[in-house]
Amino acid sequence: MTSEKPLAGIRVLDLTRFFAGPFCTMILGDHGADVVKVEPPGGDQTRRQGPPFFAENGMTYFASNRNKRSLELDAKTPEGRALLKRLALSADVVVENFRPDVLGRLGIDYETISARNPGVIYASLSALGADGPMADKGGFDITVQAEFGFMSISGERDGKPIKQGTSVFDLVTGLYAFGGVLAALRHRDQTGRGQKIETSLMESQVTFLVDAAMEYLIAGQIRQKWGSEHAQIVPYKVFDTSDGQVVIGAGYQSVYGPFCRAIGRPELEHDPRFVSMEDRVNHRDAMNDILDREFASWTSENLLKALDAGGVPCAPVNDMAQVFSHPQVLHRQMSLKLNHPDYGDVPTLGSALKYSGFDITRDWAAPPLLGEERDRILADWLDEEPVAARY
Repeated sequence: MTSEKPLAGIRVLDLTRFFAGPFCTMILGDHGADVVKVEPPGGDQTRRQGPPFFAENGMTYFASNRNKRSLELDAKTPEGRALLKRLALSADVVVENFRPDVLGRLGIDYETISARNPGVIYASLSALGADGPMADKGGFDITVQAEFGFMSISGERDGKPIKQGTSVFDLVTGLYAFGGVLAALRHRDQTGRGQKIETSLMESQVTFLVDAAMEYLIAGQIRQKWGSEHAQIVPYKVFDTSDGQVVIGAGYQSVYGPFCRAIGRPELEHDPRFVSMEDRVNHRDAMNDILDREFASWTSENLLKALDAGGVPCAPVNDMAQVFSHPQVLHRQMSLKLNHPDYGDVPTLGSALKYSGFDITRDWAAPPLLGEERDRILADWLDEEPVAARY
């Protein structure tokens, strides 16, 4: 296993705020990039987003800013703008999520920077896309979920639309940007030139409509809200037990028979209303009524044991405390601690990616205090040959 991570030596200028951009740059930092987070006077707004707070910073800040160095800079001053431009000319990657005209006014737009730094990879994240009739409109994860369809398919059948439990499309957008930066770095290796990458919450969210989109685009059907149910698979939902809740996914034909036998209801396998998957979808309410009554007398533990023994996909509905004491989560190192010399240990989530060639969590650093290592950053980035001189 090598000691060097694949992005070691890559300089990332992080001009992002909120969640999508910082999540992208954090993962770049996880992989060894030198990420400098430029913050306005007073710091990123997520430092003040709360309660709860830890070391005077909000939870969103801690969730998306490990493996970075912080530089406090006032871009409204001539000195701040000049320094920001020098940093951009020394960067391999610039990641930003401002509205389209903001960085142009500061002289930090892609066209200006790439003219002098042709190797720069410039990732622009936005709410609704870089151009088009609504490009100037801002947005948050919840507004994008509402306007572009995801909220219309989220929630109980007879209930209000709901948003997802986290800012999921901020994170999806950050992941797309991370992948785009990697692809552009590979392209630069081949051609010697950088390029601009664009993605947005809207575009990311629309791609996650997947089969619901195909139902409309191919069949002309508009998917409704199904709660925990599936539009085309039955049984497949959360069921109440006598002491909790259990998810069961037993709709596929190869699983349905074992499911019926596991719960001691073999007659359901041959009931003409439920013989095929199509039959069960057409009679979902009758199927679910039977199962709701059946499981009301089972404990969650006994039901899960019976289903596991029968090879039926199932799971308890766990809360955060149960997740972070879960043996599989702990075994796969999805909960770690990072130490900061000033504020001590802080928890962080582990990496979803593991590699045989290097340890991705080696030398991970806790999220920085505001303006931490300013002098060291400027020495590292500006006293050496700028990246622009290499292309």
